[in-house]
Amino acid sequence: MSHPLPNLLGETMEKIRSMVDVNTIIGDAITTPDGVSIIPVSKIKIGYAGGGTDFATKGYPATKENTFGGASGAGITITPVAFLILKGDSVRLLPIAEPASNAMERVIEMLPELIDQISELVKKKSAEE
Repeated sequence: MSHPLPNLLGETMEKIRSMVDVNTIIGDAITTPDGVSIIPVSKIKIGYAGGGTDFATKGYPATKENTFGGASGAGITITPVAFLILKGDSVRLLPIAEPASNAMERVIEMLPELIDQISELVKKKSAEE
């Protein structure tokens, strides 16, 4: 007979897997009539704990049937953080989280929009030539 703890932990992990997949993080695209696609992006935090102990019950000899007590549990938090907006060849990240707290984070947040603007300038320059 196998020990019940691995079964207990494995069952909890399977339940977590069934609740959270890649579609939870990157949601399904929503397409507007004018061809703009909006894709929601979320952040997931998972806390997991489990354990057990072998013990002898009072008045009974220690046997495999009555010597294990255990529990496991999990908590999941899903937080929407941004939307990816796709329009033609343009991709823009629209954050919905709190604004960046320092200059480097602000630069990183602005990078996708800056790349789009530079791409548009290069396209216009190429079209003029």
